Amino acid sequence: MRRILVTNDDGYRSDGLTALAEALQPLGEVTIVAPVTEASAIGHALTLRHPLRLERIADRLFAVDGTPTDCVNIAVTQVFKGLPDLVVSGINKGWNLGDDVTYSGTIAAAMEGTILGVPSIAVSLVDGGDFDVAGRVARLIAMRVLVSGLPPRTLLNVNVPAQPPLGIRLARLGNRVYLDKIVEQADPRGRSHYWIGGGDPQWDSLEGTDMGAVHEGFVSLTPLHLDLTNHRAMMQLDDWPAGLTAQLRGETARPPRRAAATPPTRKPRRG
Repeated sequence: MRRILVTNDDGYRSDGLTALAEALQPLGEVTIVAPVTEASAIGHALTLRHPLRLERIADRLFAVDGTPTDCVNIAVTQVFKGLPDLVVSGINKGWNLGDDVTYSGTIAAAMEGTILGVPSIAVSLVDGGDFDVAGRVARLIAMRVLVSGLPPRTLLNVNVPAQPPLGIRLARLGNRVYLDKIVEQADPRGRSHYWIGGGDPQWDSLEGTDMGAVHEGFVSLTPLHLDLTNHRAMMQLDDWPAGLTAQLRGETARPPRRAAATPPTRKPRRG
């Protein structure tokens, strides 16, 4: 039987997590290992400064007092005692489109599964959408992944629109910018404090992007690769190393600068 790890960044009590686990039950043995509390926008963080605790909540339901990335590692080493056949992260409350993938704990859990060599999927739902619909979408994509696999070091980022989807589109990541990202407020004593995440996003372009697909009522399916190298930029920067190496050698050939001598302090006279 296929072993499937389900996790998220909204916590083990999340409705989206429950809907995802139920949707994937026909595909194999589903085990949930998820954070104790919400860990949204935490990115690909690992907990290194305090120990982690694994709590068994129910049959095949575990909670970890750490990040989504922690959950995947604890699941593999302590729960499965080996690699599962599939990691599915979600269903996230809210989309993970475009540049949001760099912040998302939902994406990070799938990324960690990919690093460990397990086919992995991240599933998110636009606010106001139906978790059951998103679960059915996740099941269809998971079935295809279990049968066909994924390219090396590649995970799938899935975003489901709020309305019943018209279909599924393969799409690239969009690029969006929050112009009013910081919200300033004052506390009762008049001191300023700040909230991150305010303002409406602006998108460079919708054509062919994940945001464009969702905006038109489609599920966006975006393959994300762990190789962050910009190979086109490497060709553009091909002549940099020779010049920089020459400059570096020139810098290291110079004698080190001597620290300026500190003038002796004059001792006060004793009267």
